[in-house]
Amino acid sequence: MTKTHQTPRETLVLRPGHVSLAELRRVSAGGLRLTLDPAALAGMQAAQATVQTIADEDQVVYGINTGFGKLASTKIAHDHLADLQRNLVLSHSVGTGDPLPDPVVRMVLATKAVSLARGHSGVRPVLVDALLALANADVLPVIPAKGSVGASGDLAPLAHLACVLIGEGQAKVDGRVVSGREAMAAVGLKPFVLGPKEGLALLNGTQVSTALALAGLFAAESVFAAGLVSGALTLEAIKGSVKPFDARIHEARGQAGQIAVAAAVRALLKGSAIDPSHPNCGRVQDPYSIRCVPQVMGACLDNLTHAARVLRIEANAASDNPLVFTDTQEVISGGNFHAEPVAFAADIIALALSEIGAISERRLSLLLDPGLSGLPAFLIRESGLNSGFMIAQVTAAALAAENQCLAHPSSVTSLPTSANQEDHVSMATYGARRLMEMARNTAVIVGVEAMSAAQGMEFDRSLKSSPLIEAQFAAIRRRVAFLEQDRYLAPDIESMRQWAADTVWPAPLAACLPSHS
Repeated sequence: MTKTHQTPRETLVLRPGHVSLAELRRVSAGGLRLTLDPAALAGMQAAQATVQTIADEDQVVYGINTGFGKLASTKIAHDHLADLQRNLVLSHSVGTGDPLPDPVVRMVLATKAVSLARGHSGVRPVLVDALLALANADVLPVIPAKGSVGASGDLAPLAHLACVLIGEGQAKVDGRVVSGREAMAAVGLKPFVLGPKEGLALLNGTQVSTALALAGLFAAESVFAAGLVSGALTLEAIKGSVKPFDARIHEARGQAGQIAVAAAVRALLKGSAIDPSHPNCGRVQDPYSIRCVPQVMGACLDNLTHAARVLRIEANAASDNPLVFTDTQEVISGGNFHAEPVAFAADIIALALSEIGAISERRLSLLLDPGLSGLPAFLIRESGLNSGFMIAQVTAAALAAENQCLAHPSSVTSLPTSANQEDHVSMATYGARRLMEMARNTAVIVGVEAMSAAQGMEFDRSLKSSPLIEAQFAAIRRRVAFLEQDRYLAPDIESMRQWAADTVWPAPLAACLPSHS
């Protein structure tokens, strides 16, 4: 098989310990040429030399010349060490389910390379080079999504990645699924014979959980920003009050996310002619879904910000076991493979996603209720003959309820494995994997709200909103026409889901998002 002909567009230098979330977002999109900071080479070489010395001197050290898990007390003869590592990879390749999405696999390759390059894993630098070669050619291991409990690392999914390096398993080359051997040939490499500890270093680690959680974080940030826009559109459609967004209210409480959200909404609405037009309208207080946007969305932002901090650290972490410390020539067993930090981060992202959708659905319901909104029932002329947005709100309610079920913490479910040697696990992999489904649900909810709010605004276009809101109104109208009478709405809802998921948001919103800073 010939080498792939993809030409990367830009080089990104990965600095182990210092890779940013913004860089990982670019990695997930593909099209980059990834290189490793040359400063990492010496540490990798020193750690590998320490491991090789232990193997050559036949010292008994876990992971180098012993069995694994419950079999850690079994000593392995020197002439079987290569078989030990190969057997480990093959025996752990037991994943099931659909393959992980390409953006996630790209981040797995990059973060595994970064972790090994921290200089605590004891692998040869050529293994790290091979991981980056696969990423650069977009030759992506086929990694089944299910089968990890998120402790002792993401063993099964990472084994499927490691299989490709030894010429086993499967990978995608130019969109085709090929054997691991063919995949290695596509990047000009021969399958590896793994050295001491190398199979274990590839399998141990939290890279799959972390990559899934990062994908969920990035998607959550998008729908968070969309939720602020849809909320501002709804406020304008019902001629709500901007007074609850006064900076003094939020400074008096002091919650950082709340302060930032209030400032972002004020920036979105700056220059609107709608709010000053109704100072004596009799509306004393808007419902909580309007009035408490800073408090609710601010708490969501605080969750996302904390999760982002945890995931940035984990994406740069040495999380296999045991770890090599060359300053003292020690190899020490610990538990950095336990993905509890990722599990907790995934759980709070899930909570944020659920609440972004929940408050959006409540605003949507408000828009459709003429007693609360002052707008035509279900945002349609000749209601009765037409149902308008009535059932679109039912879809939003169904998805909000589904998200509330999915938001149940995954980290509290632990089942022991490996004959009770691994007696507490994180379940981070599932906790992170559900996030993309939740984000998609939330994007639909927020998109339906934005579409409905734009409809509501059109019943009175005598005054213009702010430049930023008018720009979003125009973007929505390019996707979805005004609903004069009932029509087939499913394509409109899908288009608005894409608006919520994919829009490049204006600076006041982008500045809030933790992975953009």
